[in-house]
This record gives sequence, C-alpha cells and structure tokens, in this order.
Amino acid sequence: MFSAKQKEAASSPVDSKALVSVTLKSLIDLAKPASGLNLHQLTLRAQQSGGYLSAFKGRGMEFDETRLYQQGDDIRSIDWRVTARTGKTHTKLFREEREKPVFISVDNRPAMQFATRGVFKSVQAKKLAALLAWVASQQGDKIGGQIFSQSSCRELKPQNGKHSALHFLNALVIADNSAGSDFSLTQALARLSQHARPGSLVYVISDFRGMNDQVENYLMKLSEHCDVVLIFVYDPLEKGLPTQGRYRFTDDQREVVIDTSDKQRLTNYQLRFEERLQKLKRIALRRGLALIQCSTQDDPVQRLRHPWKTR
Repeated sequence: MFSAKQKEAASSPVDSKALVSVTLKSLIDLAKPASGLNLHQLTLRAQQSGGYLSAFKGRGMEFDETRLYQQGDDIRSIDWRVTARTGKTHTKLFREEREKPVFISVDNRPAMQFATRGVFKSVQAKKLAALLAWVASQQGDKIGGQIFSQSSCRELKPQNGKHSALHFLNALVIADNSAGSDFSLTQALARLSQHARPGSLVYVISDFRGMNDQVENYLMKLSEHCDVVLIFVYDPLEKGLPTQGRYRFTDDQREVVIDTSDKQRLTNYQLRFEERLQKLKRIALRRGLALIQCSTQDDPVQRLRHPWKTR
C-alpha cells in the first residue's frame, strides 16, 4: 500500500520490484553479509541497550523424563499434567542438545504490504528473517520457522544445515498473502507457543497489529522455556504523518484520503502507533524479552549489527 506520490515513484523501472517483493536470489545473497553477525551477541547487546532480554537459557533442550519434584527444581519445569493425574508434584527433565534451535516467525499479513519510504514492511521482515536464518546456519544451529498471513499459517520444523536455510528462504518467497479468513496475531502466537521447542531462540518479526492480552500471555508462555526477541517493523509514516497536506493511500482496490490539517485525526493516528510501541516495550520489560525496532528505511544488516543504536 503506497501513497499516491510514492506509488508513482515505485512504478519506475529502477529496483521497483525489490521494493515490494523478495526473490530467492536476493535472500541467498544475504548469506555473505550475515557472516558478520552473531545471534548470541545480538541478543546480549539488545539486553545491554535496554532490550530487556533475560539470561540465556542455554542450548536446545530435549525432553528426557518426568520425576518427582525435588527442592531446588525450576518451577517452570513442573509437569502439570502428571502432577494433576497423580496428585504429586512432578518436574520435567531435559537433556542438552548440541544445537540451539532457532525459530523465526514472520508476519506476512496485508498490513505488512505497506511502505511510503524504503521497502515494504513485508520485504524488510523477510530480509531480517533471511539474515537470521543464515547466521543460525553458519553457527551450526537448527533452523525452523513460522510464516503467517491473513489466510494461512505454515510452520517449518527446525533442521540442520544449509538445506534447511534454503528451505526456509524458499518458504518466505512463496508465502501466501492472499485474502482469506482473518488469521490473527493471537492465533499465530498460540501456534508458535506449541511448535517452538524448549531451549529455542525465538524471533517474532511483525508490525504487531492486533496486540492484546492474549498476545502477551502467549509471549509469556514462550519466554518460560525460550529466549524471545521481538523485532518491530514499521514505516516512518506510521510513526508520524507530515504536518500539512492531503495524502491518498491505495492498494489498487481501496482508497483512503487523510487530510493532515485535521489535527485531531493526526493526533489520534500518531497516538495509536505510540500506544502499540509502548505496549510492546512494557511486555518486553515484564516478560524478559528483547525488543528491536526496524524502520522500512533501515539497512537490515546494520539494524541487526547495532540493535541498541538510538532510533
């Protein structure tokens, strides 16, 4: 979705397709710049910069067995089903895996098909996801993911090797963005909390439209057994409209005109964005998550290299 002015500019032949969509080649080409990144440093630096990331939970953990709870056991590992069935508190034991699964959730809903500057939010999200996948592959970690749209949601089981990275990139390229049933952020995170294995490093890349208490609950559930990083992708125009002028927005099917001389409407628009961002920050602070902001104008490589940089 572009403003009229930006849409006209995008019709020029220079890299116009790269602004609104990704190709497999463009995502494969990110393998080289990804070699300068490190997932562990990324999350630790995000913590140091106020990203609120809790301490690393270690490598990936594979469920081993259940036994009676002993003093000193982590209450987060209590097996509530066995406890309820037996009437005695049991805890889950896990054995350490060599690799740490990296699970990348990517929002591809209609609102992500938007930009007035830089690239579509969906393009930025997929570039960020591809970089993370390449870094995970280069570090020897398993790569899995989730790609959700308004009409569908697809999960990819974490696997090893370059083939797994390429499989994930191909899924990003062919991701469904057709109209359909209203699949929500809440539903996506509900599924994510079921598919992400304990000990995983989980990235959620989205504009986080549809934030509610259920979303926070699922993020809390994820954070109990996984390290979680939220990457908030936004277009500069969402953060604040120009002070004067009338702007037409279209997706080739619908149109809306915003008159920025209407101060109350402008104020309400900016408040909605700020409320969403502040809610994300509060959730990150309460639940021990990392939060990285990325504009559609940002260089995704630099954004991941310097997540703590002042916006």
